Amino acid sequence: MARTRTGFVRRRRHKKIIKMTKGQWGTRSKNFKRANEAMMRSLWYAYRDRRQRRRQLRRLWIQRINAAARQNGMKYSQLVYGLKRARVELDRKSLAHLAVHDAATFSQIAAAARQHM
Repeated sequence: MARTRTGFVRRRRHKKIIKMTKGQWGTRSKNFKRANEAMMRSLWYAYRDRRQRRRQLRRLWIQRINAAARQNGMKYSQLVYGLKRARVELDRKSLAHLAVHDAATFSQIAAAARQHM
């Protein structure tokens, strides 16, 4: 059987990696070996940080809800407990949105939570 060489397959794979690392500094965008390392690491960071973004947003929502709850004379934990007892099923994202953009509605929700504590 005749020996085959990599030919255009290798060139196509290398060009794909180099294209993905365009904009990186120095040989990380020129040299295939360095570009491949940079690409692998950047894809790993992207995967990790997609999960971290969700954690960070949840922390931000909780901080905003806590600040609005304290303006209504409650703590965050008391508010969440009261909402659970009142069977109000609002998630933290929507509560934080209300806390920032619609303080009057949030204070009504806080009053309902206070009533059921």
